[in-house]
Amino acid sequence: MKKLNSLKLLILVLSILSGCAHYTPEQQVAETKRLNAFFEKVFNDNIERYPTWQTYLGLKTNYDKLNNETEEYSLESLEMAKNYLKEMKGFKYDSLTHQGKLSYTLFKKNLEDRLESWKWRHHGYSLNQMFGYHSGTPSFMINMHRVANKVEAEAYISRLKEIRRVFKERMVDNLKQKELGILPPAFVYSKVIEDSQNIIKGYPFTKKEGRSPLYADFVKKVDQLKLKPSEKSQLKGKASKALLDSVGPAYKDLISYMKSIQSLQKNSHGAWSLPNGEEYYRYSLQKQTTTDMGPAEIHDFGLKEVDRIHSEMREIIKKVGFKGNLQDFFNYMKTEKRFKYPDSQAGKEAYLKKAREIIGTMEKSLPKMFKTLPKARVKVKAVEAYREKSAGIAFYQGPSLFGDRPGIYYVNLYKMEDNPIYKMEGLAYHEALPGHHMQIAIKTELQELPKFRRTGGYTAYSEGWGLYSEKLPKEFGFYKDPYSDFGRLTMELWRAARLVTDTGLHYKKWSREKGIKYLKDNTPNADLEIMKGIERYIVMPGQATTYKIGMQKILDLRQYAKNELGDKFDIRVFHDIILRSGPLPLDILEDQVVKWVSQ
Repeated sequence: MKKLNSLKLLILVLSILSGCAHYTPEQQVAETKRLNAFFEKVFNDNIERYPTWQTYLGLKTNYDKLNNETEEYSLESLEMAKNYLKEMKGFKYDSLTHQGKLSYTLFKKNLEDRLESWKWRHHGYSLNQMFGYHSGTPSFMINMHRVANKVEAEAYISRLKEIRRVFKERMVDNLKQKELGILPPAFVYSKVIEDSQNIIKGYPFTKKEGRSPLYADFVKKVDQLKLKPSEKSQLKGKASKALLDSVGPAYKDLISYMKSIQSLQKNSHGAWSLPNGEEYYRYSLQKQTTTDMGPAEIHDFGLKEVDRIHSEMREIIKKVGFKGNLQDFFNYMKTEKRFKYPDSQAGKEAYLKKAREIIGTMEKSLPKMFKTLPKARVKVKAVEAYREKSAGIAFYQGPSLFGDRPGIYYVNLYKMEDNPIYKMEGLAYHEALPGHHMQIAIKTELQELPKFRRTGGYTAYSEGWGLYSEKLPKEFGFYKDPYSDFGRLTMELWRAARLVTDTGLHYKKWSREKGIKYLKDNTPNADLEIMKGIERYIVMPGQATTYKIGMQKILDLRQYAKNELGDKFDIRVFHDIILRSGPLPLDILEDQVVKWVSQ
């Protein structure tokens, strides 16, 4: 990673002084207020176009509609972005406040990134085992569309009716990808088909297997309303009809399409195999990491980090008195029963209870580490049954911008052996506190910032913070159990190995099997998790590299600030500098820390 230097500090100080020289504080505030009014208008113009985004934000406007997914509509949005860039020329950058300048820079960069990304709009796999409209649509309805009265129940039904239209519009993109030769990897088809079939199993689609996921969700929400039994029955009947008339045909068409292209599946899975694949991968790395690191540099960094973490793990092996080498210890940690909850409903409930306890304990210690604390709550929830077989081990869903929807820490309990007890601390710290929930809830609650900064994000920043948040608690007395500390290292090792495998798959033309073998040889992770990991990296080129690169940047910046400030360094203030400007590209994050140190 590139080191900070005194010359850069001097340049930044001079730029701060020169930028403030010709305008009074009153003029800076006035121009920033005018700029923020522009941002507010743009934000409102954009959310008005996307009903599902309104729901994610906690609004209940256009509650009966889903998004327009046509390319024509996307082109309209692209033209709007071009016009916004022109309008920005009407603001005087030098006359803005510090936060005003930062907002200007970020907004301009977001628009330019959007224009640049248009070239690659067909390169992402819109149907895959990680995400896609086949799984995202029911997840949205179940987790986002809340029902507090009869009108909102009717809106739910209207959205069910919209699903067939949305799937038809998304299919146009799938067909364009087919024409370009951009098809999902071989392993994707069966997973997408199975997840899709799970949505149309059970009532009202089939008589067996209980209720289908969407119908079960609707019934649960309607049953909690204070309505007459006849009104509830009528609503359920309407939902049943909408599922049969719209949802069922939409999924059947999708399943039929996936089966029809299965014979065209690719055996070469890296980004290099796509049209202009090498250029696309370099673009993806640059966009995801917000750095200029190339694939060869990232690969070498990963190899060095894997070696370093292996050395730290050997120290723990000595500490616990284990007889054997690192690979022997990996096998021991995989198979030892005391590190696993039973694969039963009782075992799953015990895991969720323990996860909540870990988060509760951490919550009490947060004031030692942070000045700013989140107001939003965080819930722990098991991944829904319809998608647990293909979903990742754990993930987080943020709170709403409006309203009081909490953040959710999802744990996948499909196979309990993939959720060892020794990883529980690190996982909870990453996804909940002080990790994703801390960062995302705080950015959402920054009322003084424009809304685009409170709702957007950069993967390297957010995932870098998540991985940093696994390490931070150790400095405050957590991970007392050496096996739990080994779990922390296991998770950091996993992210370091991702640097190697992601670049191996997409740059060095590794096969899927070679990627799996590398992870088996170098990490103690379960076989299913390794397979899912490699398959995830294949369908999301570059994304997996962001964790370690983002974490290293935060650690480098912290060390820089400690070296410069000495006894004046306060880790709680440092964390405020990282968190209280919302998510930032890593180069701009570096600028903010350098400016703070200089002032």
